[in-house]
Amino acid sequence: MIRLHRGLLFGSALLASLSWATERVSDVEPIKPELPIDRSTQRPLLGKPITPGILDRRAWSAGQPLSGLALPTPVLIAAGNTPGPTMCLTGAVHGDELNGVEIIRRIMFALDTENLTGTVIAVPIVNLYGFQRNSRYLPDRRDLNRYFPGNPTGSSAARIAHHFFQDVISHCHALIDIHTGSFHRTNLPQLRADLSNPKVAKLSQLFDNFVVLHSVGAVGTLRRAAVEAGIPTVTLEAGEPLYLQPEEVAQGVRGVLSAMRGFGLMGEYNKVASDQKVFFESIWLRADQSGVLFSEVKVGDSVKKGEILGSVTDPITNRSTVIRAKAKGTIIGMALNQMVMPGFAAYHLGLHKTEGAAVDKAAEGAADAALESVRKVVHEVAKEAAASASESGDDPQAVNEAARKAAEEATKSVITKPLPVRGKGEDTSEMEPPAPEPDDHPE
Repeated sequence: MIRLHRGLLFGSALLASLSWATERVSDVEPIKPELPIDRSTQRPLLGKPITPGILDRRAWSAGQPLSGLALPTPVLIAAGNTPGPTMCLTGAVHGDELNGVEIIRRIMFALDTENLTGTVIAVPIVNLYGFQRNSRYLPDRRDLNRYFPGNPTGSSAARIAHHFFQDVISHCHALIDIHTGSFHRTNLPQLRADLSNPKVAKLSQLFDNFVVLHSVGAVGTLRRAAVEAGIPTVTLEAGEPLYLQPEEVAQGVRGVLSAMRGFGLMGEYNKVASDQKVFFESIWLRADQSGVLFSEVKVGDSVKKGEILGSVTDPITNRSTVIRAKAKGTIIGMALNQMVMPGFAAYHLGLHKTEGAAVDKAAEGAADAALESVRKVVHEVAKEAAASASESGDDPQAVNEAARKAAEEATKSVITKPLPVRGKGEDTSEMEPPAPEPDDHPE
């Protein structure tokens, strides 16, 4: 019980300490990972040792070629002559997101391996299947970013996720997963980060001049799976899908390089001066009628409660309604002008500080995520006890009592032990999850 409560209390305290930082985080100390610096202890990557002092290119394959044709995915490795931590960069987990591909290209081919401390592993196009088809999804219409850390005997998506997680992500000491908005929506360059996790919060503070939105992350996302495996991870969102946007790419490059310096990959770096807006809560504002959306704001605009953000006009009847801000905040994402239906999510509003309510909600979300792991373990123990009791007799009361006692004992036991990493238990990957609204879970 002490172990779990300490983690939750520390996470809540961290969120409270950051609640003032909706405008600026300054003089952030660099991260100094406590890692062995002897390169001889480093595991081979994709079958070969990492060679210091060069930019290397290798290929990763999910181990399940389609139609007999393998699709090897390029992996770039920049290893410095000086041993140090390993940072990983991933792009195009959704195959229609181009900005991340270009951000990674610019960074990797500009690195000076002679002066690099540690290693940078980059996979510009994770979902090569979708990338070749200009599609967000895998060929079976599944979203790869809902299946991490994967399962070696599960669905196609689960197997791809498993191999990628084991072959590449397991080598990371930190991960930056780069995305864009989805389905004709654009995002202000921003980070999605679980700020209740101290290591993730520290990593997010290394990005200079970035908006940060607290988010635990949807189950199955690469970010959440990596954090649960002990790898500090943030998602960098920038721009819209299907297009390459130079301004968003340039800001993404600046942010990632700032994080790399703060992570110790570019030699000694004393402090990072970080200008950030941090939001602990956000809402989507939706259309109330069908029609063509016309926006009067752009991403990054600060708006007041009641301010008109845009309108939706029926092209047949000329009837028009407006969409107003329901609170004071900043537009961190929005739909492009297009034909919409009632309920369509048009504007993503990061809420400005409001009497601690946002902080409370963030802490509540962190607690719920931690307790969900406990619930799963207790459920399995109670299920086994009930099954055993039912084999000994047909008394329903005895079965219920056995399950209750087992659940109580498991609860006392599990919260004094490290929680298991999600995804290593029973295979549920063949159970197709309900499709989340793309606007509410853009990662």
